[in-house]
Amino acid sequence: MSNALLDETLGNLACEIPGATRVFHEYNLDFCCGGQKTLREAAIRRGVDPSTIAARLEELQAQPGQGTDWRSADTDSLISHILSRFHARHREQLPELIRLARRVEQVHGHRRDCPHGLADHLSDMHQELESHMLKEEQVLFPMLLRGQGAFTQGPISVMRFEHDQHGAALERLHGLTAGITPPEDACNTWMALYRGLTELRNDLMQHIHLENNVLFVQALAPQEVHHG
Repeated sequence: MSNALLDETLGNLACEIPGATRVFHEYNLDFCCGGQKTLREAAIRRGVDPSTIAARLEELQAQPGQGTDWRSADTDSLISHILSRFHARHREQLPELIRLARRVEQVHGHRRDCPHGLADHLSDMHQELESHMLKEEQVLFPMLLRGQGAFTQGPISVMRFEHDQHGAALERLHGLTAGITPPEDACNTWMALYRGLTELRNDLMQHIHLENNVLFVQALAPQEVHHG
């Protein structure tokens, strides 16, 4: 068993090993906002044996590589991917999830395991995320596309701070939904809601990871690293 993986950061592992993020979701390890923590540190904080996770990642490494390592992509391709794969997707996801959550709360509000307050929480997340994405689309991304990475330290630190807030909102989402686990007798609407929440969580974490651990790191790298 190689210990090398244990001292790698979650952010690097998520970039390097296709499928690693699925394993991190399983153990509820935060590879986006907490991407600077090592695998050992993050696992111990979650009360999980780090070597168990490292073994799972080694299995993934042994499989033929699939997936894109976005660290080798140029800024234009990466930003275009973030806009189409995540920004557009979140704008579709949230209104529908809010609608489903309201329905579940109306119909099952008398139950103790009903996710009370979920619709309002998703509504807040929708507003925060929309305002965040607009700042990226109107200010930060155009600067990066013009090659002004050296001047983006201020905007990037604001975006990182807001990413931490999105991470905290996901933690609260977990708390309201028993870890996004529907009760055994959940109706179809409730099941559809939690499937959608799982997808939103996975997408949002991947979105933040690509920005924090790839796009922002490249933008702030010394200029001689940039080619062309």
